Amino acid sequence: MKNLLSIIAMGFCSTAYAQNYTAISSSDSKQEIVNKAAHITPSPRQLRWQQLEFTAFFHFGMNTFTNQEWGSGKEDTKLFNPTQLDAGQWVRTSKQAGIKQVIITAKHHDGFCLWPSKYTEHSVKNSPWKNGQGDVVKEVAEACHAQGVGFGIYLSPWDRNNPDYGDTEKYNAYFMNQLTELLSNYGRVDEVWFDGANGEGPNGKKTVYHFEEWYSLIRKLQPGAVIAIMGPDVRWVGTESGYGRLSEWSVVPIDKQTNAGTAQNSQKDIAFAPKGDMTGDDLGSRDKIGNAQALAWYPAETDVSIRPGWFYHEAEDNKVKSPERLLDIYYSSVGRNSVLLLNIPPDKRGLINEHDQKNLLEWKNIIDKTFKNNLVKAARISSKNGINTAALAKGGLDNYWTTKGRDTSSVIQITLSKPQTFDVLCLQENITVGQRIEKFSLEYFNGTTWEQAAEGTTVGAKRLIRFNAITAQKVRLKILASRLNPTLTTLGLFKQFTGN
Repeated sequence: MKNLLSIIAMGFCSTAYAQNYTAISSSDSKQEIVNKAAHITPSPRQLRWQQLEFTAFFHFGMNTFTNQEWGSGKEDTKLFNPTQLDAGQWVRTSKQAGIKQVIITAKHHDGFCLWPSKYTEHSVKNSPWKNGQGDVVKEVAEACHAQGVGFGIYLSPWDRNNPDYGDTEKYNAYFMNQLTELLSNYGRVDEVWFDGANGEGPNGKKTVYHFEEWYSLIRKLQPGAVIAIMGPDVRWVGTESGYGRLSEWSVVPIDKQTNAGTAQNSQKDIAFAPKGDMTGDDLGSRDKIGNAQALAWYPAETDVSIRPGWFYHEAEDNKVKSPERLLDIYYSSVGRNSVLLLNIPPDKRGLINEHDQKNLLEWKNIIDKTFKNNLVKAARISSKNGINTAALAKGGLDNYWTTKGRDTSSVIQITLSKPQTFDVLCLQENITVGQRIEKFSLEYFNGTTWEQAAEGTTVGAKRLIRFNAITAQKVRLKILASRLNPTLTTLGLFKQFTGN
């Protein structure tokens, strides 16, 4: 997943900065660059995606039946024959776990298609499942639409079955045809997910992917869909462990593009060729943006599988990640300004396995019980230079706390109704006006002095920090640094549910 950077800029306000891309001039001062960064905001499709918090991947296909992770493309289509396939159960299980959007592997690297594509014989139409009349993509799409869950597709750029792979022009035409089928025949598509896998074709050459053409087709047929990973809307966090960066900026540097339309018309989608490595430890600090040619809103997706592998293997039934491990991943992905993409592979029957179901629901129960009671909601809140402190307990994107004038620091004092025990801090910025907070700390009064309980750097869509349990009545959040006036839609204090 290298060489992945591609940005499509789409402004949605008329102000000078309110867009998700801006160029940096050589004459801009360091402070002017910081101001530009602080005003960059997500496009509507990016905002919707970031508010999902966690989504699911369904890795399902020929590999499920061959017990492989990467197929050769030479598998007999007759091997694909799930006996109890129930896409409704997949989506229902995901929804019960709190997942709001799912992605189906319509085609993996082996080239086997889960829909009856007109452009290949290597598909479900030549399998014994439903006598060749089945369509997995259709069943997943219909289940999503019926249950109010977002629907996404993964179409592998690499194809180890197609004879034209390696011939750039022929294969890209084939890929565009298949992408058109998927974007035209299954209703609303909310996410299109590409990876960068690129092996050699039968001719010993690698296909050069025509990303810009793919992006244009998606924007035409499914304008609300985010294009992820090898795409312009969402980037890969850089690891498949489920753990994101401690400092995750959604605003990151990109190469300045030679497209004059950007400044003149921010309402247009501008396509840029993928460039750059977005997997480093620091992507958006002041040091990084200070040398940028341009800046863009390009948020991170953190992916991980609930099992050691990405496809179902019976031998891994006892290796499903525990609820406690999933919880740790949740804090380290959703809680670090990222969207979690959790892979839940259906088994050979065509069902989410019982082992996975059990751990998912236990995980969801822990999350629900932990975040049920925000102690701040019953507290007295004050902030000398703050505006709208009431929004800290029950705010939103159109009702948020910020500071007066041009203040970039603040202290928010919280007096609980009585001494309470807590060990989780939750913060959320109003990202519709930008991501700004650079440093904060949480302190509590021990009866004599103030002591630090937690500290952090970035906030973004959501920041969750766990710390040793504290019992106190007086607490204060200190915003120590911010790129412009800081904003908060949520300030929460919680006690982790442990089952006791």
